[in-house]
Amino acid sequence: MPSVYTKIMAGDLPGRFVYTDDQATAFLTVAPLRPGHTLVVPRQEIDHWQDLPPELAAHVFAVAQRIALALRTAFPSKRVGLVIAGLEVRHTHLHVVPIDALDDLDFRRVDTAPDPTALDDAAERIGTALAALG
Repeated sequence: MPSVYTKIMAGDLPGRFVYTDDQATAFLTVAPLRPGHTLVVPRQEIDHWQDLPPELAAHVFAVAQRIALALRTAFPSKRVGLVIAGLEVRHTHLHVVPIDALDDLDFRRVDTAPDPTALDDAAERIGTALAALG
């Protein structure tokens, strides 16, 4: 059975994509920790990140780094955090989050009902920042 992320990438479920290529995608989470919280997901459905083939892992992390650079511009913060938890969806995904404190990565604090307009704005800001990176 396809994961929720596979369904999003296939267009069967909605997603606010900010990056896509033939190996990975990046889209906003529907339960953000902070504005701009983006998920980087390999297209290949692999549960444990340690099981990613090395070339795919390198690519996924390169995409996450590019998203982090865009987030620094779109959502100024002290840092951009990176978390790989993998408990909520059995499909490798990297959480890339603008943060000012370690508490900003506390998953008990996710916004379970974010404003759709704010999510659209975040996607647009990230897309603009990615375009500026070239």
